[in-house]
Amino acid sequence: MLRGWIKRTGTSTAARNAAWMFAGQGFSIVNQGIYFLLVARLLGVSEYGLLVGAGAAVGLVSQYSSLGSGFLFLRYAGRRRELFAKYWGSILLVTLTVGLLLTALLQAVASRLMPATPVALLLSLSLADCVCSQLTLCCGQIFQTYEQMRLTALLNMATNCARAVLAGCWLFGVGRATVTQWAYTSLGISCCTAAVAVGIVIVRFGRPSLDLRLLLARLGEGFVFSVSGSTTSAYNDLDKAMLGHYGMNAANGVYSMAYRVVDIAYLPIRSIHAAAFPRFFRHGEEGVAGTMRYAKSILRRTVVFGVVAAVGMALLAPLAPWCIGHGFAGSVSAIRWLALIPLFRCFHLSAGDAMAGAGYQRYRLAGQAVAAAANFGLNLYLIPRFSWHGTAFSSLITDGGLGVLSWAVLLMLKRREQARGGLILAVAQ
Repeated sequence: MLRGWIKRTGTSTAARNAAWMFAGQGFSIVNQGIYFLLVARLLGVSEYGLLVGAGAAVGLVSQYSSLGSGFLFLRYAGRRRELFAKYWGSILLVTLTVGLLLTALLQAVASRLMPATPVALLLSLSLADCVCSQLTLCCGQIFQTYEQMRLTALLNMATNCARAVLAGCWLFGVGRATVTQWAYTSLGISCCTAAVAVGIVIVRFGRPSLDLRLLLARLGEGFVFSVSGSTTSAYNDLDKAMLGHYGMNAANGVYSMAYRVVDIAYLPIRSIHAAAFPRFFRHGEEGVAGTMRYAKSILRRTVVFGVVAAVGMALLAPLAPWCIGHGFAGSVSAIRWLALIPLFRCFHLSAGDAMAGAGYQRYRLAGQAVAAAANFGLNLYLIPRFSWHGTAFSSLITDGGLGVLSWAVLLMLKRREQARGGLILAVAQ
């Protein structure tokens, strides 16, 4: 049934890619559920909140590590295979250099922004996210470019399985761990994953080379993709970083656990878009009209998953304390507050991919920047007054508003292209 649906939305290659992503993400849902359950019990609500707050702060800047080099690879090397080595070399050089610089920068400002966060914790998370995870992400974009999502799925499955196994070993072998000890463990997993991902790319596709002229010529465009990724991280993770800044670690643990449930419920939607994303660029040859048609065909299916996710979260929320521990009892209410977010994401993700595919990434970036600014303003007012309830309300407003804004902008771009086409036709006649 699933395979038949995917065939109706694209070619057999797209069907295989999406099927692999569903298999990988489905396995990841189980693994991540087990992983979060084990880590929550291992650390406790306050320590878990501290971990998430520090991780969110790192996530706000980690998107800049690659300076969009993975997206540049997807856009240009996919069309011209002979450019593989040069863009692959750019990915490695930029991600390693900028990632280490960002790690150093985070250490320099950490004492002022998050004084309660241990230095060793922030250093471990910075290296894991700014360097290792970004390298792995870029390798996944290379697999995505050549429509070999099987490799991405297998890599994700292995990583999530390793995290769950190690968390279980900690919990059942020792019984308790500090947040810093777990951060060291997580860093080790991230390093191994990045090394394996880089090795697979080299063995399967080839070695990198370096072309500084090409790198510098594409730097501006890549930076736009990076900013877009950072704004997405901002309105997703800024609330958690701000809860950590205000020292509300217990509230952060409750809210972040609920947000993890959102991320798990959102995985099927994300897997569909991961498989479909390269095709948005191909439909972009027809302009916004082409990518908009494709976005609508994707949206008709993802909305079903969004509705199912919302209903499931609302009904199954009371099971959270039983699975995670009674210290997370507040997550029941938080899960229900956030239940609509996967549905809202269907809309802004489909419209955003359509804009990127048609060459209007800057408009997507502008919408995300507005959403991030609105999220920051709302949290600045709501968090000191309503704790995690304020962040939940802010998240709903941000994701829902971005969905409406993204489709409004996409429709505007389509009408503008149609007007230009009519003008050109009139002049020709």
